Amino acid sequence: MIHKEGYPYVLAPALLGGLLFGAGKKRLGLACLSLSMLNAFFFRNPDRQGILNPDYLLSPADGKVVKVDVEKRPEWWDEPLYRVGIFMRLWDVHVTRSPVQGRVINTIYLKGEKKPVFSDSAFQRNEKQVYLIERDDGVPVWVVQVAGLVARRVKSFVLPGDELVAGDIIGLIKFSSRVEVFFPAINAEILVKEGHKVFAGETPIARLPLRR
Repeated sequence: MIHKEGYPYVLAPALLGGLLFGAGKKRLGLACLSLSMLNAFFFRNPDRQGILNPDYLLSPADGKVVKVDVEKRPEWWDEPLYRVGIFMRLWDVHVTRSPVQGRVINTIYLKGEKKPVFSDSAFQRNEKQVYLIERDDGVPVWVVQVAGLVARRVKSFVLPGDELVAGDIIGLIKFSSRVEVFFPAINAEILVKEGHKVFAGETPIARLPLRR
């Protein structure tokens, strides 16, 4: 399955390739068709079946875990927050999914630079889309899409008030980048380490029992 955001990137070069083949320009036509196939691979949107246990937080993105840390962000939350950073390579699926079941409280788009996302400074300086999702028990979870040197756009598909099931699609980043997820550290058990490969909507990254 291809995400609808990828249709122009797949259909346009395919159509151009067909026209070039018809005009006898086979090499250019083949190049366009190859580009169409690469874009179809990039914008693929496979079905995902995650753990249905609400105590678990699922990975919001495909990629490699590059950061696991505890931070204080008093502008967001009074308690310490776990931060899990996931680097998305060009060949990873680039759909972003909700880590939990809950409700979208806020979405904020912040303009910024287009610097490489390997360093932590990119989180502060680069273009980003922030989602605040409140789990059913009131626990806040922040998902941040960070655009990078190659990624040219972050795209949000949800609005404040939307109800989500864990694994629902909330956004997409075009052409490689990074996704960060923040959640309260108290009582949380981290299930991944730096270097681990994770899959959006499937891989549990932490266990945080529901607050009853």
